[in-house]
Amino acid sequence: MIDVDLSMVNWARGQFALTAMYHWIFVPLTLGLSFLCAFFESIYLRTGKEEWLSITKFWMTLFGINFAIGVATGIILEFQFGTNWSNYSWIVGDIFGAPLAIEGIFAFFLEATFFAVMFFGWNRVSKRFHLFSTWMVAIGSNLSAVWILVANGWMQNPVGMIFNPETARFEMHDFAQVVFNPVAVSKFVHTSSSGFLMASLFVLSISCWYLIKGRHVQMAKKSIIVACVFGLLSSGYVAFTGDESAYEVAQKQPMKLAAVEGLYKGETKAGIVAAGILNPHKKPGDNQDPFLIKMQIPYLLSILANRSLNSFVPGIDDLVYGNAKQGIESVESKMIKGKKAIKNLALFKQAKKDKDDPKAKLALEKFKENQEYMGYGYLNNPEESIPSVAIPYYAFHIMVTLGTLFPIIFALFLFYGLKDSLTQKRWLLPIGLISAFLGLIAQQSGWVVAEVGRQPWAIYGLLPVKVSTTNLAVGNVQTTFFMFLGLFTLLLAAEIKIMLKQISIGPSEGR
Repeated sequence: MIDVDLSMVNWARGQFALTAMYHWIFVPLTLGLSFLCAFFESIYLRTGKEEWLSITKFWMTLFGINFAIGVATGIILEFQFGTNWSNYSWIVGDIFGAPLAIEGIFAFFLEATFFAVMFFGWNRVSKRFHLFSTWMVAIGSNLSAVWILVANGWMQNPVGMIFNPETARFEMHDFAQVVFNPVAVSKFVHTSSSGFLMASLFVLSISCWYLIKGRHVQMAKKSIIVACVFGLLSSGYVAFTGDESAYEVAQKQPMKLAAVEGLYKGETKAGIVAAGILNPHKKPGDNQDPFLIKMQIPYLLSILANRSLNSFVPGIDDLVYGNAKQGIESVESKMIKGKKAIKNLALFKQAKKDKDDPKAKLALEKFKENQEYMGYGYLNNPEESIPSVAIPYYAFHIMVTLGTLFPIIFALFLFYGLKDSLTQKRWLLPIGLISAFLGLIAQQSGWVVAEVGRQPWAIYGLLPVKVSTTNLAVGNVQTTFFMFLGLFTLLLAAEIKIMLKQISIGPSEGR
């Protein structure tokens, strides 16, 4: 067994979470605002009206500020795989590194090339080529997200690889399987559409500030109408892709689904929890009620999880302790098999070192019998396979609640915007003003559900987080944690200051 410093593991997890959450402030805006800039410029080219040129340049400036900070945090995020997670990088680098390399070589370079034309090509290239460049930046931004989410989707549902016992590494076997992994596909469409929604809320929020202040009123009204149409369409797409994403979670990560629903004992015709407060004293395997209070929609969880009203949805207890009736193996049984796999892998490597081929062949055969359970061999007890239930549960319900609210906000603003009566609806403008902040909360909540709900796995079912780290002293990781905390806070403060300055200048002066 590997001797693991759990304190170091937790600090490394905290540092990565810190970096990812700061990075995720900027990514959704980049994905959505790039398309909104393309829409605004398309309207300008079609109408020839200078007011649309002013609107385009204003939102493009805010996009550029956000893009620059997002790149800085993203680079730091990728470097952490080598600094804090070297075991992970060694074991899965052949697979995980491929989509990240493609993202850098293809998507990022496409994005960066046309980014220069988009910002510095005004009056230097034709209007049509400039518009083409703006669209290429939007497409490039989202292509970057494709490859990053392919890598993340593989962590959630590892496919298309084989384990090489000679090197103790997972190696690429089928690139197409990795790229078209159903979890990766569902993650991309849901993440990108939520980015479109977030950018629409961002435009709405700033435009409402202008309306409240009585400044740049016509620009704000026009921006709101475009953003609300885009946001309303995006909201419908977010709901559709969210349903598909939840289905994939149910099929590939049933423990995550059980956690986000607070479901301990599996049910047939299971209902979905619309709202509820978890019982903080609930433990796996006991007879306490998981909830202090809850409101449930009957049958919906079974439909969501299996597309069948009468289907069985396993709970945490079923997944941990097994359910023979439903054909669910216990974690303890998987741990026994996993420990056998680890033992036989060590025997195989020693036999190879000793050049004892018959012994190596026998050890390899026994290893392959239990190879798929190898990750469970590193767990200390069955309960270690359970994520922290409260965190993904509350994060999921915050995300869904806010996601339900956003299309209502867009519909109201679009209705009154088309009637040209927004300035008379003083009660509505403060709601729009805070909508971007609510969108940010929903975005962060979604990330928490995806990553915390996957615990304790770095690679789901194959590699626990605790054996994925670099052999560093905890003090080193603590030092860099606070260094990054300070750096990211300064970057965020700088971005906010620059954005507020540009917003205070407004579109007319920024032409």
